[in-house]
Amino acid sequence: MSVTTGLFYLFSAILLAAAFRVITTRNPVHAVLYLVLTFFQASMIWMLLKAEFLSLTLVLVYVGAVMVLFLFVVMMLDVNTEEMRKGFWKHFPLAAVLGLLIIAEMSAVLLGGFQVADAPSTAAAVSNAGAELSNSKLLGKLLYTQYIYPLEVATAILLVGMIAAIALTLRQRKDSKAIDPAAQVRVRAKDRMIVVKMAATQPALPVDAVEAPSVENKA
Repeated sequence: MSVTTGLFYLFSAILLAAAFRVITTRNPVHAVLYLVLTFFQASMIWMLLKAEFLSLTLVLVYVGAVMVLFLFVVMMLDVNTEEMRKGFWKHFPLAAVLGLLIIAEMSAVLLGGFQVADAPSTAAAVSNAGAELSNSKLLGKLLYTQYIYPLEVATAILLVGMIAAIALTLRQRKDSKAIDPAAQVRVRAKDRMIVVKMAATQPALPVDAVEAPSVENKA
């Protein structure tokens, strides 16, 4: 058995164990941490398959962003796990049927066997000068040259979705500091400052009580 095969079995065993702990652990924070470990092991398997871009994307996107967000949300929310477990046995028959169906489908695929093909070469393309390009570099060149317009459309859609999610979250909240844009457009200069008349804090002194300063005649 080669070193690559041994690493594949090692990463696969850790991945299956971590995935099993995700659905069996009682603490939601521990479940998120086990899910992070699962993604790391899947990333290592992608690396063994010489898919560097997918491996790094899995770590950066899922582990670095999504899972960290899930972890902070779970830690900040006061989740009542006892209340959530009350309906477990009520929905268990349907969940068991779906689980058995998934196991049957996966068994049919695995027992049927796979058609073994040669491993893809690391060099996805060869430049005019004869230098080999990695799949990550080739994918980057395709994204920012041939598929630049679909990429810009996708980024615009994601930006609109992010702004909409923030706007919907902050709408009609007591602690929200959101300001109506229409009110900002209609603002006038005289509305920015209001002069308020206030009563005097001390009574005014009579005119006789005010002593005039003495002036000496030096002539």
